[in-house]
Amino acid sequence: MRGCRSSAMLPRTAGVQTPRNLKGAASAQALLPVGKSPHRRLDLPRRHMSSTAPLRRLLVARGLRAFGDGYISLLLPVYLLSLGFSAFDVGIIATATLLGSGALTLALGLCAHRFRTRTLLLAAAALMAATGISFVAVSGFWPLVVVAVVGTLNPSSGDVSVFLPLEHAMLAHAAPEQQRTSWFARYSLVGALMGAGGAVCAGLPQWLAAAGLAEATALKTMFVLYALLGAACAFVYRRLPAPPPATTDKTAGPLRQSRRIVFTLAALFSLDAFAGGLIVQSLLALWLLERFALSIATAGAIFFWTGVLSAFSYLVAVRIANRIGLVYTMVFTHLPSSVLLILVPFAPDLATCIGLLLLRSALSQMDVPTRSAFVMSIVPPGERAAAASVTSMPRSLASATGPLFAGYLLTLSGFGWPLVAAGALKIVYDLLLLAFCRTLPTSSPPADR
Repeated sequence: MRGCRSSAMLPRTAGVQTPRNLKGAASAQALLPVGKSPHRRLDLPRRHMSSTAPLRRLLVARGLRAFGDGYISLLLPVYLLSLGFSAFDVGIIATATLLGSGALTLALGLCAHRFRTRTLLLAAAALMAATGISFVAVSGFWPLVVVAVVGTLNPSSGDVSVFLPLEHAMLAHAAPEQQRTSWFARYSLVGALMGAGGAVCAGLPQWLAAAGLAEATALKTMFVLYALLGAACAFVYRRLPAPPPATTDKTAGPLRQSRRIVFTLAALFSLDAFAGGLIVQSLLALWLLERFALSIATAGAIFFWTGVLSAFSYLVAVRIANRIGLVYTMVFTHLPSSVLLILVPFAPDLATCIGLLLLRSALSQMDVPTRSAFVMSIVPPGERAAAASVTSMPRSLASATGPLFAGYLLTLSGFGWPLVAAGALKIVYDLLLLAFCRTLPTSSPPADR
């Protein structure tokens, strides 16, 4: 295998990336085990972020957001159905949320270098609080579509919000280079565990309704809680350190050196995101509810355990990446999970279906921390916010079209064709990603040695 033979012979340079050696650095990060990059001084000075306090605060904020996303992704279709909307209408609103996230992320990529990251995070937290209140205040279809476009609701189990590139850029800057993948794994672990906890709490409105509270009121209460979680995130972000003017990165700006590589990766990630959009958690829950006549509490319990398995898979992903490298970890754990996804609609009973979903969850998310660490490590520090936005924005836009198609397919048949299509597309993505990374140069120019 070309990548394996070449990576073993990579020189250990100490130079900072230049336009000439950027491709070599990208390939080294793709195919070398974690912590063995030939570029050792990739980060800027961190005098203002020398402790782990900013990293811990980012984890707290990620956990709060994930908890809200965990139950909102399950309650969103239930709430919309209670308002009299169809499965296709649910797909349209889910698509609107992802389109809005993509548009906000694109705007962020164009202007993030002009503002402090903490300021942008505070603005995003305020938008999260406003989104929760707006879903309580309006009930018409088109007003809800507008709120979905401009708001922060997340119908999927992953993080596709405007928060993502901001937190990734700050996390990459604050974490030591050799521990970057580990911190991204912790970030993903906290998000998955808190998301699983939120999924369990999706059954709370059912319990409140049994206690005598009107079902509509119980559902709206959860959106109020979502707004309060946004306010809590703002409190956490306020305590993040603002870098002094003397240490602010003057080179921050749009993509320059890493443009070709980042754009290619963005296109590949978009294919994976479109496939993921076909099986966002809201619509997967809707399929389970209709296929097996489950209660929302039972569906929440299922997604709790899938979330727990995904969470601990992040830690396993770090250990695997230490042995075989970031890209190989992404590909060779993602492929079998896609096969399991294709098999889910063919499950003869609920127990088999749950078993396949649990097995898939143990594998499908290992590419999340490794993908984030890979992107952050192949670009110069000044381009990290732009790179995170450029790779996130197409993912959001591509995933936005998925729920629309999935909702339409579910109105035609209850078989689960969106799951089959998603699994097949994800397999294509894995193979294309592996092929692309093997074409990258695997040695630095002689002048850099």
